[in-house]
Amino acid sequence: MKFPSPLVEGRLERRYKRFFADVRLADGSQVTAHCANPGSMKSCLIEQGRVWLSDSQNPKRKLRLTWELAEAEGARIFVNPQAANRVVSEALVRGGVAELSGFTNLRGEVRFGARTRFDFALEQGPTQCFVEVKNVTLGLGNGRAAFPDSVTERGARHLQELIRVVQGGQRAVLLFCVSRSDARSAEPASDIDPNYAHWLNRAHDAGVEVLAYKCRITQRGVWLDRRLPVHLNATGRRSR
Repeated sequence: MKFPSPLVEGRLERRYKRFFADVRLADGSQVTAHCANPGSMKSCLIEQGRVWLSDSQNPKRKLRLTWELAEAEGARIFVNPQAANRVVSEALVRGGVAELSGFTNLRGEVRFGARTRFDFALEQGPTQCFVEVKNVTLGLGNGRAAFPDSVTERGARHLQELIRVVQGGQRAVLLFCVSRSDARSAEPASDIDPNYAHWLNRAHDAGVEVLAYKCRITQRGVWLDRRLPVHLNATGRRSR
């Protein structure tokens, strides 16, 4: 995914009310950017840390700028989860996720049941594969990336619905889009949300495929790059 225009670099002053970030630009001026990440952004919020903003170049938008990248402890982090689905979509189309290649049709925001929409459905004839994407920005140190960074009841419900997909005879995938340049593995953040970790393990045991792919992050764009191992619990158990 290429950014539509060069990113604007600045220093983070503060993030507040979840969706706002004040940033000091190189010329000394301060701007307020849209923060599309509803989570805690733990390990991403470094006061006076370097950040990069995209410019919609739309004067009618209330907040013309959007926070895209952050830098923390030497790692570059892609903090826009809304754009992460586009990164994954482009990878699926070009066959960049080997485990999900060979399908002939891709649909986004696919309804399943009464309350759930999955990010993607891959289709080949009567066969469907439902894919739910989670953007991973939390760093635990030593190359460990984890999800979620705050309690997510919605995330646990997605896992329960993915189990239902498998029980119905279709294929289901939970794909971690790991958006940290320092990541070497992915895992559930059991200390932050033990319920999510519980359901992730149950989903894996039920036949839901758990994949993690690391992003290549530059100021020009973000691309899904290579697969990482997933450790499902503290004992080091790995996904298939």
